[in-house]
Parts: sequence; C-alpha cells; structure tokens
Amino acid sequence: MRQAVLFALALLVPAGARAQDVANGREAYAACAACHELTPASTTAGPSLLGVAGRRAGSLQDFRYSRAMAASGIVWTAETLDAYLADPPNALPGNRMAFSGIQDAALRRDIVAYLLTLR
Repeated sequence: MRQAVLFALALLVPAGARAQDVANGREAYAACAACHELTPASTTAGPSLLGVAGRRAGSLQDFRYSRAMAASGIVWTAETLDAYLADPPNALPGNRMAFSGIQDAALRRDIVAYLLTLR
C-alpha cells in the first residue's frame, strides 16, 4: 500500500521539480573542468569556480575578465548561475565564455547544486 501511495505522489510531482543531485552535478562538472579549476588560482581558460557562490562576477584578481563580465554586477547565486549556464552568450552579451549553454534544466540544476557546495 505504501509503495502505491508513493508512486501516486511521484506522478503528481512535475519532472522539473525533482531535487538537485549534487553527485550527478559533480560528475557533469568534468566537462567544465577543462576551462574552470577548483583551486584558489586560475591557470586555465576560465576563472576558478572554487567559492563561486556569493561571489561578484568578474572579481577574482588573478583572472582577466571581459569588460561585460567585470561590469555586470552579477552576484553568483543558484538563480544567476542557472540563468547564465542556460545561455551564456545571451545571458551576458559580450562575455568571453566560448560555450553555448546547458539546455537540460535538470542537469543544469545539478551542476549549480554542486557549484554551491564548493567553498
């Protein structure tokens, strides 16, 4: 009986409303690691994402950001990371990130959930 109730409740929850999966986000982040390190210093194509949550965009001293990013005033939160990762070229025109975005909203939320754990 309990399983039937849980199954019925699962059908009522929209697919996009599932909880974020940090482990899946960590695994998916492997694609980002080619350009974004998780160390204090930035030595690759993109800035380090260690401690990105709550950080003002374009604020790391050891990375040369685009003017658009440095002047954006964005503070990286779950919402701003999600919007940016969905479509970087249109979310912030003039930024230099050579990446078209992550169309899969669930995967994007998982990656954002993982990024928010990095302190």
